[in-house]
Amino acid sequence: MYIQRHIEAVLTDLLTQYPCVLISGPRQVGKSTLTEHLKDADKRAYITLDDDELKEAANSDPKLFMQLHKPPICIDEIQKAPELFSYIKMHIDKTHRPGDFILTGSQIYKLISGIDETMTGRMALLDMQGISLSEMTGLPNRPFLPDLEAYLSRKPQTPMDARAIFDRIQKGSMPSILTGAYRDTARYYSAYLSTYLQKDINDLIPGIDSLKFRRFITACACRTGMIKNVNAIAEDAEISVITANNWLNVLETIGVIFYLHPYSNNLLKRTIKSPKLYFYDTGLVCYLCKWQSGETAAVGAQAGALLETFAVSEILKTYYNAGIEPYVYYYRDMDNKEIDLLIEHDRKLYPVEIKKAAIVDKRIAKTFRIIEKSGLSQGTGAVLCLSDQLGAIDQDTLTIPISLI
Repeated sequence: MYIQRHIEAVLTDLLTQYPCVLISGPRQVGKSTLTEHLKDADKRAYITLDDDELKEAANSDPKLFMQLHKPPICIDEIQKAPELFSYIKMHIDKTHRPGDFILTGSQIYKLISGIDETMTGRMALLDMQGISLSEMTGLPNRPFLPDLEAYLSRKPQTPMDARAIFDRIQKGSMPSILTGAYRDTARYYSAYLSTYLQKDINDLIPGIDSLKFRRFITACACRTGMIKNVNAIAEDAEISVITANNWLNVLETIGVIFYLHPYSNNLLKRTIKSPKLYFYDTGLVCYLCKWQSGETAAVGAQAGALLETFAVSEILKTYYNAGIEPYVYYYRDMDNKEIDLLIEHDRKLYPVEIKKAAIVDKRIAKTFRIIEKSGLSQGTGAVLCLSDQLGAIDQDTLTIPISLI
C-alpha cells in the first residue's frame, strides 16, 4: 500500500524549476518508494548505488557512468559516489534542463561529501523523514505555528486519544510498519539496526565494534529529549568521550538524531549553551529501550521525554514536507526556567510547551512571558497536550491536541 506523501507535491513542483533535486534522509523512510512511484509518470530511469556493481562503475569511471545512464534519471544513495557530482554539474551547465536529476541520499545533505558551492543554483534540497501524523490521519500538511483559525478547521478522520498517540509513538514512523508490511516492530527494528544502520555506519567508520555501538545508540535513546551529555553516554557505552562524539556525529550524518539548539540572543544572556538531543523515529527509541507496547511507553519514567521527542519530530516534518527550513530552538536559563520549543517566524518567537496531560495547568503560560520581558516580539503561544479538542489558556496561549500537528 502506497501512502501519499506530502513532500510529493513539493518535489513535483521543484522538478519543473531545477535541473536537480536532492532528497536526503535516513534509511527506510520512503525515499526510494517515492521516486519509484514518480518514475513512470515522467519516464525516468532509476538506479541505486546500493548495487555494488553500479557503485563500483560510478566510482571507477564516473564519466562513462554518466554516458551510460542518461537523464531524466533518479540516482539512489548518491553519497556512495560523490565523484558523480562534478559530472552532474557539467551536464546541468550544458543543458539547463529542469527535472533531469533526482538524487537521494541516506546522509544529511549538508554533510554529504561532494556538495559544495559549485551546485548553488543548480540543485534544490529536500529533507525527508518517516510518515507524519498528518499523512496517516488524512490532514493536509501545514508548517506548524500556533494559529487559532488554522486549527479550528483541522479535524482528523480518526480522532486519537492518549492511548492511540502512545501506540503510534511505539510503532514509530517507518512506512514498512505503518502500512502493515511488517507487523512485528521488534523484529523490524532489529533488522533495521543490523542491516541498514550498520551498513551506513561501516561506510563512515570501517570496522566499528557493533556491540559497543549497540550500547552507545541505546544510551543515546535513553536520553532522547534531554540535554546532550556526552560524558554520561560514553560512560554507559564504555567508550571514550572522543569516540562518543565521533559516533554522535555519525548518527546525525545518517539522519537518526538531531539537535535542538538553545535560542541565542543578546537580550537573553542567562541561557545555557548545550543542545538537546532527539531521535527522529520514536519506534527506534522504544525498541532500543525495550518498551514493547504503547502502554509500556506511556507509563515509564521517560514518557514525557518520549512524547516531547515525538511532538518535536512531527513539527519538523511539517516544515520538511513543505520544503521549508524550520527555525526551531529551545529555551533554558540559569534559573531552570524552560520553554520546550521556540519557533522563529516572521521576526516573532512562538513559544510551545509539550505536556503529557489532557488538562493543562494554566501556570505554564507564565514562562512564556520571559520572551516579552526580554524585549523580543512574541507570537501566539501553545501547549501541545493529550487533550481531544482545541482550547485556550488565555487570549495569547492555545492548547492544541498533539494529534492535530
